[in-house]
Amino acid sequence: MSDSLTVFWGDWLDLRVRILQVVASGLISPLIYILAFGLGLGSALTVKPPVGDTYLQFILPGMVALSSMTISFGGTTFSICGERLYSKTFEEILLLPVSPLALFLGKMLAGIVRGLLTSSSVLLLAILFTGQWNFLNPLFLLILVLNCAVFSGLGVIVGLNVKSLEGVGILNNFLIVPMSFLGATFFDPATLPIALKFIVYLLPLTYTSLGLRAAAYSPFSQFPWYVLPILLSVAMILCFIGARQFSSQKD
Repeated sequence: MSDSLTVFWGDWLDLRVRILQVVASGLISPLIYILAFGLGLGSALTVKPPVGDTYLQFILPGMVALSSMTISFGGTTFSICGERLYSKTFEEILLLPVSPLALFLGKMLAGIVRGLLTSSSVLLLAILFTGQWNFLNPLFLLILVLNCAVFSGLGVIVGLNVKSLEGVGILNNFLIVPMSFLGATFFDPATLPIALKFIVYLLPLTYTSLGLRAAAYSPFSQFPWYVLPILLSVAMILCFIGARQFSSQKD
């Protein structure tokens, strides 16, 4: 673990001077969605959502999930791509006398911190809009950390494999953007037809949205506990893939 923290510390020294930039960068899209869908469309809806009193309350946990996903993935991917393709400092990381798993975990930790920094601003908005402090309960925060781990881990793997920043943009358009809308952030997947349910439940963001929503609004007895092992399993699989990638990485 100490080796992973050493790798993380190198990223943190760069990250700490850009904290405000990191926090603000992931706030714009969720804020637009909150204003357009939560306050705009939500004010016209008369049907009560499955959880929460208003549609705005319903989508706020999804916005937290969305912001943490976007920055955990994007920030980690661009950071590694910058080191590999432009500053050419990534070879120095590969020469560190630490295990491939420690390298992966260090980079993943940096991505988790990026995601938590950004989602904290969305959490603040959620509390201001609803006046509820349920968003800060331990179960909610645990799911948020797991979500950041999943997508920062995915970001590390993508960052190690793409050949250019254009490749990152393509993957973002075909993976992250569709998941932003299909990951149960704006709707209840239980209402979907079977074929669409199959697709939606393949996405890790779906389990994050469901878990965050339940942790914020539903009784403890109704919490969907399956979301925790699913997110943890995905994160562990990505750790295995990422460690193997680091062990054979050449650039």
